[in-house]
Amino acid sequence: MHDRIRLRPATLEDAPALAAIYNPYIAETAISFEMDPVPVEQMGARVAKVLDAGLPWIVAEDVDVVADLGEHAPDAVVGFAYAGPFQERAAYDHSLEVTVYLREGETGRGVGTELYGALLDLVSDLPATSKHAPAHALYSRIALPNDASVALHERFGFSRVGTFSEVGRKQGRWIDVGIWELLLED
Repeated sequence: MHDRIRLRPATLEDAPALAAIYNPYIAETAISFEMDPVPVEQMGARVAKVLDAGLPWIVAEDVDVVADLGEHAPDAVVGFAYAGPFQERAAYDHSLEVTVYLREGETGRGVGTELYGALLDLVSDLPATSKHAPAHALYSRIALPNDASVALHERFGFSRVGTFSEVGRKQGRWIDVGIWELLLED
């Protein structure tokens, strides 16, 4: 683990920092298929929905910024990862979709690897109170091309199981989305 990074569970107080990390992906890339920035209130609602489902949402914080500005300082959060339901129908309850986002400038430093490793550990040991326990299959949708995300997922044992060709249109072009899967031990 990096000396300057600590991981902790996300809270609703993190919504401003999470929106600040996520919204540039909307505005500047085809990584997210959303078109409009996510307001802080909506990001908070997303966090609440995940946590209320008994699923993990974690953040990576820069410990130096926390020391200077305190807990939940928006500038302290440098990335986040979470697991959500794969689909809403009950037969899918043990399949989850996982994702990770990093603040600009934090890629390539191992923060995503730390976040994903911790997320996968949490998903592998969901509390019995979660209707998603035990998690059996994890999925991630990756807008292509995205070599860094593909490498991260494959580092953790995910395999590409399919592609939706030209499924989205953003930034004046059609975008393919690859599907990566990881089956967990029951």
